[in-house]
Amino acid sequence: MERWQLVASGALLSTQINKESKTTRRTETTNNVNSPCKVVAAELIVRMLEKMDIIDVNQTIEEFESTTKDAERVQRETLKKILEENGSAEYLQNLGLNGSTDPESFKACVPLVTHKDLEPYIHRIADGDTSPILTGKAITTISLSSGTTQGKPKFVPFNDELMETTMQIFRTSFAFRNREFPVGNGKALQFIYSSKQFKTKGGLNAGTATTNVYRNSQFKEGMKGMQSQCCSPDEVIFGPDFHQSLYCHLLCGLIFREEIQLVFSTFAHSLVHAFRTFELVWEELCADIREGELSSRITVPSIRTAMSKILKPDPESADLIHKKCSGLSNWYGLIPELFPNAKYIYGIMTGSMEPYLKKLRHYARDVPLMSADYGSSEGWIGANVNPTLTPELATFAVLPNIGYFEFIPLRENVEDQVLGIEPKPVGLTEVKVGEEYEIVVTNVAGLYRYRLGDVVKIMGFHNSTPEMKFICRRNLMLTINIDKNTEKDLQLSVEEAAKVLAEEKLEVVDFTSHVDLSTDPGHYVIFWEISGEVHLHEEALQECCNCLDRSFLDAGYIGSRKVNAIGPLELRVLHKGTFQKILDHYLGLGAAVSQFKTPRCVSLANNTVLQILCNNVAKNYFSTAFR
Repeated sequence: MERWQLVASGALLSTQINKESKTTRRTETTNNVNSPCKVVAAELIVRMLEKMDIIDVNQTIEEFESTTKDAERVQRETLKKILEENGSAEYLQNLGLNGSTDPESFKACVPLVTHKDLEPYIHRIADGDTSPILTGKAITTISLSSGTTQGKPKFVPFNDELMETTMQIFRTSFAFRNREFPVGNGKALQFIYSSKQFKTKGGLNAGTATTNVYRNSQFKEGMKGMQSQCCSPDEVIFGPDFHQSLYCHLLCGLIFREEIQLVFSTFAHSLVHAFRTFELVWEELCADIREGELSSRITVPSIRTAMSKILKPDPESADLIHKKCSGLSNWYGLIPELFPNAKYIYGIMTGSMEPYLKKLRHYARDVPLMSADYGSSEGWIGANVNPTLTPELATFAVLPNIGYFEFIPLRENVEDQVLGIEPKPVGLTEVKVGEEYEIVVTNVAGLYRYRLGDVVKIMGFHNSTPEMKFICRRNLMLTINIDKNTEKDLQLSVEEAAKVLAEEKLEVVDFTSHVDLSTDPGHYVIFWEISGEVHLHEEALQECCNCLDRSFLDAGYIGSRKVNAIGPLELRVLHKGTFQKILDHYLGLGAAVSQFKTPRCVSLANNTVLQILCNNVAKNYFSTAFR
């Protein structure tokens, strides 16, 4: 499962408003721009358009409160609705439900599955079989996961009903967020990118989950009442070249910098990448604004045409931006300095995104960071209804009417451990605070008792629905012997070792890991890309390697290291730009930047990425921690 957790308040304002406001500006120019009455009238029209269908925040919150008061009843009703609508599906027919819609019969007849179990059915759909295979109504669209976990994207069914649950999540979290941080009629600097859709063998539209959402008419209509207008034109968002789109997003942000109300990207990684890029191109951006001429690096005709409509010579702004950038110390506070009216920064900041928070806070200074909602390519799970919490403390309240949810306890009793029996899943309202579970989802798009592979911890309840914290992917684990280190364990180890690096005024740009079983014994390999020159910091990097090794606190790992059942940890420091090569690799496969996440554990199955890493090693170090 890929966490694409799109911005719940909307990553994209409706295309219709964009087009209508552009039309207004064209009319304004044609009919004498010097006429104050016509200018004011045009502005009023635009504001009226932007106010259409504004969401009633209080009503939306009341609906959520009502739905979560009796989550068990709502869950039964939701399952009944899903099974009634899809009762004719071949998959359910073969399992012998015989029209039963109660949870007890459902669990007795329908097995727990992974994507591998459903893959043959999904490929039949993609190949053009229009019979009711997984759903009563034919699936017309396929979503692709990013593929960063397994090395290749998965096909996942997508339909209008799933889109409706997306909009419900967006409305809910927007209401809670807007109550705390109301945004006006300004604009939003949104680093969003849409990859191309293509046709499957059977003629179905296919694209990344984010692309399918961005291009959906329901989404475009529904976003009208949710957020400030995206400052970039559609041609930039839907542009074919990520690097050119990113440059123009930055340029649009500067052009409208006084109007920017919030800064967003799907993932914290994308935000950090955007502002790292800004550090490299800011003088070129200033030159564009000063001269009113777009850089020659932008070659896509549609983007050049769209940008020419908003880029005008403005030497005064260019000089001011140049002065502000020149006055920053190591780019600290870049975001509030350039966008003084930005109220918050929004995106996925949990799980594998947490390592980017330190750098993002450096850019943000005192502008609040806010984590987006919890979902995946397979569908949505929960909304962030506590937007004032820091990303590290963010929780997600499950919406009980968007799917049927079960939870597999990760704490096994002694008898089950001896017999090798996995604990039975419990219902949404049966989970216990403080316990960890793997999520199982039944949704409106043909996934039944589907194991997402996500581990969550129950932090509390909102009325009778659980509020959970994402912990890690269950199958992303470093293990050789009896050791079990998760993505979170890796992150904590890197954070500890990065403190040594910080004393050298250096930072870890990005990282990943690999279990190398080609040696005897096998050992952990940690890949780092750092901000400075490797050869100038040999001693510090050796200490970082030792610190990484010592910071894995799993008893199985420590014991195995002491008796040499696991070999010394290896730190491989990469050439600058290696993780950009990995991003480019995934983009070349058709992935969208909006879904990209650096894989935190690279297996042999992900051979291409592993080769990119191994071919770009500047220096390696072996731990001496357990000698």
